[in-house]
Order: sequence, then structure tokens, then C-alpha cells
Amino acid sequence: MTHSLIGVEEELLLVSATGDPLPRSKAVVEELPELDVALELTRAQVEINSPVCRTAAELHAHLSDMRSALARAAAEEGARLLAIAVPPQGKAIQSITKKQRYQEMAARYGQLAREQAVCGCHVHVDVPDREAATRVSNHLRPWLPTLLALTANSPIYLDEDTGFASWRWLMWSRWPSSGPPPYFESAEHYDALVAMHLAAGTLMDEQMVYWDVRPSSHLPTVEVRVSDVPLTVDETVLLATLVRALVMTALEDGTKGPTLEPEVLRAAYWLAARDGLTADGLDVLRAGLVPMSQALDALRKHVEPALQELGDADLVEDGIQRVIIHGNGAVRQRKAFREGANLIALTEVKP
Repeated sequence: MTHSLIGVEEELLLVSATGDPLPRSKAVVEELPELDVALELTRAQVEINSPVCRTAAELHAHLSDMRSALARAAAEEGARLLAIAVPPQGKAIQSITKKQRYQEMAARYGQLAREQAVCGCHVHVDVPDREAATRVSNHLRPWLPTLLALTANSPIYLDEDTGFASWRWLMWSRWPSSGPPPYFESAEHYDALVAMHLAAGTLMDEQMVYWDVRPSSHLPTVEVRVSDVPLTVDETVLLATLVRALVMTALEDGTKGPTLEPEVLRAAYWLAARDGLTADGLDVLRAGLVPMSQALDALRKHVEPALQELGDADLVEDGIQRVIIHGNGAVRQRKAFREGANLIALTEVKP
């Protein structure tokens, strides 16, 4: 089994001392010319891009260093850096980054763009070609709701408990090409669907293909985009390792992947976004409810040969157990909010 390379993008939120989104991304990014950090759609967001990594330990070290460096740069600009997927307080409308593409998005998509201060985590895994990427996408579809539930980190939005573990998913699903990818017969089928969106004007360009799995438009990778930005680096590495193992398993299989009833997949997503790890999930292959701990164990067993090949079986088993016992970001945020604890301090990245 070939060891795939991985890279991770994490979107993080800048807030003021009182916790409101703070539009200082340009100044913060300019503090770090030596790191691969980027501007995002709104001026309160920044993105870190890890180098290409061969091991989970290497990825962990890079993300830890980059989060810390970004937190220091944010502090220099009077901001606090949060690993959180939606603004916990403030106003819904955000200031748009002054880049031509983002300004055009705001002009075309209006309030949908202006409310998009949402922070996700994207995992890139190398694949041989675009045909392989579309097959991998088909194989990953049954497991996407489980990955969403595992990493949910956005229950509190604008000082309200939304009732959802991942409110980011609800906000993100408003875009015309978001959510689970279609079942692709081939790379040509993928290209035809994208071309339809572009011709219809629902998408501005190919970068706006926001399906939760997509062939990268500029890298020889498949990009998995289903996750909230996790609260901790440990959780990001757990996610990335599972995604890497899923891609390796799909490539080893070689088939087009299982077809699914779209309504079952849609229901599984909705349950994962609402309940995260705290209730049953929907097994999309069997259309039956299962405890999320059982769904996570099924995922782990599905990719066990790849994890053994990578030497990451213990990392994943221990990581899943820690999240089940101690809770993911959504569980910990909601507990802090309910008890009147400092949500900003809980989610703040330390220099």
C-alpha cells in the first residue's frame, strides 16, 4: 500500500479583547512573511497551510509551530487567535477582504458572502491523477458525516447556543456547490458538472467548487473539506490521519465506490451537524442508527490496514478514545457556555 503524502489548511478567527471578530488579517499575515499564511474571505480570518508531510508527527510539529507563530503575530496587532469555526459573538455581517476575487464574490453573492466568517479544516492527500481523485471521492462519501461529527466545533454563534454541534455546516451548506459531492462516474463527469455550474453562473470560478471532497484545482491531490477547524492540533492530526488512511484504502480498492441513497446521506449529515458525538449517527450504508462511538469504531476498522501500514493505529485509537471521553470542541464549548465560563479563553490559540 502506497504511503500518501498529506498537507493541511486551517482557517482561524481573529477577535478583539472582548471577543468580537476583528478585521486585522492583512496586518497579521504581513507579520509572517516566512510562513505560508494567507488571507481569507473576511478580514477576521486567516489561514495556515502546512508543508507537505510524510508522518503524523511531522504534521503535528508544523501545525503547532504555525498556530503559535500566528497567535504571536495576532497579539502584536491587538488580536486574539481562536480555533473556532464560527464567531462566538459580535455581528453576523463581516468586512470582506480587499482582494479583487473576494470583492467580486461579495458583489455576486451578497449577504451570503458577508456572513461567511466560518473556519474549516481542509486535508490534502496526494493521488495519482484526477480519475483516481473522483474514485476516492466516491469511496469517502459514506464516511463524511462521521468525520463531521468527530470534529464539530461551532455550537455557539453570536452569543447563542444554536442547538447544533456544527453551525458552520449549516452556514456553509447555503453555497450552491457545498456538502457531499455527487457520485462521479469519471473525471469527465466531474468536469461536466463543474462546467454546468460555471455556465449557469452559480459558481464564479472552479475555486468555488465547495463539495466536501474535490480534486484540487492546483495541486495533484484530493482535498477533503468536511470539517470544522478543530479545537486542538491533536484533533486536526487525528482527522488528517483518518482522511489519509481513507484515501489509501480507496486507492487500494480500485473500484468506483459504493452508490448511496442521496436522502440517507443528507439525513446523516444533518444528524452529524446537529448532534456531533453526543447522540446516534446514521450508518449510510445500512440506513440505520448507530451510536457515534460505534460509527467511529467502524471507520477505524475500515482503515485499519492503512493505519498499520503508516504506523498510526495507536495514534488513531488513542485519539478517538480521548475525544469520546473528553469531548470535541462542540462538547467543550457548550459546557463552558452553559456554565458561564470564558469561551474565548477556551478556544484561544496560545503563542
